[in-house]
Amino acid sequence: MLTVAVAVLLFAAGSIVCVPSAVALPPGTPSKATAQSQLNSLSVRSQESMTGYSRDRFPHWITISGTCNTRETVLKRDADSVTVGSDCYPTSGRWYSYYDGAVWYQASDLDIDHIVPLAEAWRSGASHWTTSKRQSFANDLNGPQLIAVTDNVNQAKGDQDPSTWQPPRSGARCAYAKWWIHTKYRWGLHLQSSEKSALQSMLNSCSY
Repeated sequence: MLTVAVAVLLFAAGSIVCVPSAVALPPGTPSKATAQSQLNSLSVRSQESMTGYSRDRFPHWITISGTCNTRETVLKRDADSVTVGSDCYPTSGRWYSYYDGAVWYQASDLDIDHIVPLAEAWRSGASHWTTSKRQSFANDLNGPQLIAVTDNVNQAKGDQDPSTWQPPRSGARCAYAKWWIHTKYRWGLHLQSSEKSALQSMLNSCSY
C-alpha cells in the first residue's frame, strides 16, 4: 500500500501508479498549468556551440552538510529505510528508479541524474554563466533537477534532450516533462524547437 506521502508525490507528478514505497521525487514539481505557462515563456533558438565545454566547468559534487556531498544527499532523500556510514555513503537502503520502475538495494546501482544534463545546459545558455552559477546548477537541491535512477538508464540518456530521449517507463514522462520545463525556466535556459515539441507532447499526457 502506498504511504500518504508517496501518494501525494505521485499525484503531484501527474500520474497515479502502484509502486513500492521506496520512491521520492525531486522537490518543486509544478502543475500542468504552471508547466504549460513556463514552457510558453521559454525562448526557442538554435543550440549553442559545445566549444569549451567540460563537466569540470560545473563543479560537483560539493559538500552539503558535514561529510555529505550532493550525490549522497540525493541518495538519502530518495531512499526508503536508508542507513549510512560515517562518510555519509549509504550502506543499505531501498530505491525505486522512477524512470524505469526498477527497485535497487545497493547505492552503487544508481546514478544521480541531472534532469537537464550539464552539456545540455551549456548549449542552452550556461556557457555564459560564471563557474559559481554553474556549480549551483549542478548541485541544485531546491528544484526538480536531481534524482536517483538506475545507472544504465542514466547512461543511456547521456546529454540528450526530450526530442531524442524520454524515460522508458511511459508513466514517468509527464513528471519528467514538468521537471525539465521547470528547471529550464528557473535557470533561464532556452529551448530548441524539436525539444519544445517533444515537451509539449509529453505535457499533453498529464492529467493535471
